[in-house]
Amino acid sequence: MIATIQGTILKIEESSLVIVVGGIGVRVNAPRNVLENVGGTGRSIYLHTHLIVRETELALYGFESAEDLQLFELLLGVNGVGPKVALSILGTLSPELLKSAIMREETAVLQRVPGIGKKTAERIMFQLRDKLDMTLVSTAVPLVSDVDADVIDILTGLGFSIVEAQSALQNIPRDVNEIDDRVQMALQFLDQGL
Repeated sequence: MIATIQGTILKIEESSLVIVVGGIGVRVNAPRNVLENVGGTGRSIYLHTHLIVRETELALYGFESAEDLQLFELLLGVNGVGPKVALSILGTLSPELLKSAIMREETAVLQRVPGIGKKTAERIMFQLRDKLDMTLVSTAVPLVSDVDADVIDILTGLGFSIVEAQSALQNIPRDVNEIDDRVQMALQFLDQGL
């Protein structure tokens, strides 16, 4: 019904934006990465949207790309995954990392998302592995080693997102094998980005 929205950001809330369109403020729920990257109020924004109609409410969900919207809609088709959990997944994992985790059946990656337990992670893997386009995944995201998984755990424990941790790991030379050294180099990379 509402495929996209374009307007001016009036307000940034904890899990949504209020976007002024033609004099009307529309609340759009969005993943954390969208909320963090909007750049403040008064700016123009364009989002791909999904409208959920319930008996007591209309809820609009917005995404920066059509790919993110498609992943959101696929996640909603999984038993036990509602809009809040789907937003949490897309706000924590990049589309490439999500697809890679599903392709390689790495439930631990999904379990790092707040609100996702082992059973839900396994259900997502089972129900989505045949529905996702995996053609570019194998080269896009390298396999996460046990050492890198530990580094990701440490970095997320320090408050960084999984996407930030994964990005930092991709910039560390492969010949650095010790966990402490990899964490230190990842933190240096992340400090430069701030």
